[in-house]
Amino acid sequence: MALLDDLKWRYATKAYDSTKKVDQKDVDKIIEAARLAPTSSGLQQFRVMVITNQELKEKIVPIAMDQQNIAQCSHLLVFVAWDKYTEKRIDDIYNYTTDQRGLPKGRFDSYTNKLKALYLPQTAEENFAHTARQAYIGLGLALAQAAELKVDSTPMEGFDNKALDELLGLRSKGLRSVVLMPLGYRDNTNDWLVKMKKVRIPKDNFVIKSK
Repeated sequence: MALLDDLKWRYATKAYDSTKKVDQKDVDKIIEAARLAPTSSGLQQFRVMVITNQELKEKIVPIAMDQQNIAQCSHLLVFVAWDKYTEKRIDDIYNYTTDQRGLPKGRFDSYTNKLKALYLPQTAEENFAHTARQAYIGLGLALAQAAELKVDSTPMEGFDNKALDELLGLRSKGLRSVVLMPLGYRDNTNDWLVKMKKVRIPKDNFVIKSK
């Protein structure tokens, strides 16, 4: 029940105590949880950018609907994903995988050829819709790991993706922003949500039974 207790403890923190910093060892564990996330076809289509620079965090605030918890947090994680699939990206991942497993290059050619036939004819937007979904898997595991460590966090979609991509120079890297995750410790005095009851719909409404 430990994981469920941790998930009951966590909430989308609205205000952080800017005087408290998260230990780097805990940040590393949270990032590692995201890195170990499963992804479609094992392609690992997303990355995590870690921002601690205060000036940069403050520049992101107006891009993110003036949400001050971005400036207040200890670390800001930016989940980014491939802007599109390419032959090289697919081959690079599978070449790395075969090297790590001591297998000959090309061992999975029949499978990667199917992936290329599926994704390469799609538009870049269709590709990104798929790669971005992988980032959310990593986000979920990072949120859970943060909760286990009793580090507060906030999953955030409320920002101008294009503006953030430009600020962080993501497009030149073939990446696009997906979701933000501030980390830190709650400000018990100024966070309006901190004492509110955690509310989820009843289990009977959540679970849909098959016929």
